[in-house]
Amino acid sequence: MKQYYVYILASKKNGVLYIGMTNDLRKRVFEHKNKLVNNFTKKYIINKLVYFEHTNQPQDAITREKRLKKWKRQWKIELIESMNPDWKDLYFEMT
Repeated sequence: MKQYYVYILASKKNGVLYIGMTNDLRKRVFEHKNKLVNNFTKKYIINKLVYFEHTNQPQDAITREKRLKKWKRQWKIELIESMNPDWKDLYFEMT
């Protein structure tokens, strides 16, 4: 069964945040880390995976991503810290 991920990247603890959605989290974060995507994350060096969640339904991931993007910054920080209080780069724990 295919997995879909909603993820949050950060430039550093309490730094600039980016929220995205993908069906291949390892590959997508690798692309961000290696600046293979020409976008906001490349410009602001946002490449630390600090939060992610998954679902089996693509529409659920899309809806969740859109909802998180509308959240207040403090709510996003609280969500990150509920799973990752030290803001560790979770990418290295996945591979």
